[in-house]
Amino acid sequence: MGIIKNNKREESVKIICLTPVKNEKWILQKFLQSASLWADHIIIVDQMSDDGSREIAKKFLKVDLVDNYSLVFNELDRQKILIAEARKIPGKKIFIALDADEILSGNFAENFDWKEIKNLAEGTSIYFKFVNLLPSKGKYWEGPSEMPWGFVDDGSDHNGLIIHSNRLPLSAKGTSFKMDNTVVLHYQFADWKRMESKHRWYQCWEHINDPKKSSIAIYRQYHHMHSIEEDDLKSIPREWFLEYEKNKIYLENFEGKESYHWDYEVINYLKYHGPEYFSRLDIWGKDWQKLTNNIENNGAINLSPKQNIFDKLVLFYLQKTQRYYSEKNILILLIDKMFKIFLK
Repeated sequence: MGIIKNNKREESVKIICLTPVKNEKWILQKFLQSASLWADHIIIVDQMSDDGSREIAKKFLKVDLVDNYSLVFNELDRQKILIAEARKIPGKKIFIALDADEILSGNFAENFDWKEIKNLAEGTSIYFKFVNLLPSKGKYWEGPSEMPWGFVDDGSDHNGLIIHSNRLPLSAKGTSFKMDNTVVLHYQFADWKRMESKHRWYQCWEHINDPKKSSIAIYRQYHHMHSIEEDDLKSIPREWFLEYEKNKIYLENFEGKESYHWDYEVINYLKYHGPEYFSRLDIWGKDWQKLTNNIENNGAINLSPKQNIFDKLVLFYLQKTQRYYSEKNILILLIDKMFKIFLK
């Protein structure tokens, strides 16, 4: 039966969390604990995790665990799997698309904006502020804009990209709703070494799949966190965590490791394409030779690139100027453009 509200029959609405996973043991338990407080269903599409993520997901009653057997990275494909699985659930549905390192702020329970989403019309995109947390400092900085992490499903087709894709359909109706107080807490930077590992992999993937993209553009895109000034940081409000702490969910104490699954994928890239192919990328802070010898005991494999003086100069320039980089810094933009000409 429907719910009676304002003398009208309101259809029961399901809130469904859509999350792709590959080796997210470091945070998945806390993510699922927190999502279980607000989601009616949690769809996990797992891409062959081997770190215990699957076993964690199976412990939660609200989780539907779906396999993704693809050997390649493709955000659009996994999003379509998630959406198709969610649409098997009958009734009116609201999709909330979060990665495992993204958690809704715990003040959702008391916020008017969260309570209002069940009254939104089908086809409405729901925009959240996206905040990057530095728990070790008790600080955060805001992303550049609100993002459409929610959608009141109307059956629209989902058209996205292989990488950095919109996660949900955008309806032809084009209506939107902005959340004022409930935000998405991004924990990528809570484990700095993990973030660096992921960004090294991103750089390699970009260079392989978009070889016309300059190494300078790739560097700037995946080192944006080094442009954050102290003045950009704000104190993390305690209200974001109170609801979780009442339920004994503590979103802190993330321990880093020496290596991550992205490191081994980068090693495979280096072996297949050769280290020189990636010589202009900022991935050489990791000792690939040592890591591959540790796992294979094969010192005959040489994963060190032959970088010329110009490549080293450009990389040195990028590292020294990133903290000052912005789209408004005309001088750095001009120098970047000059270097791009010589790198062709």
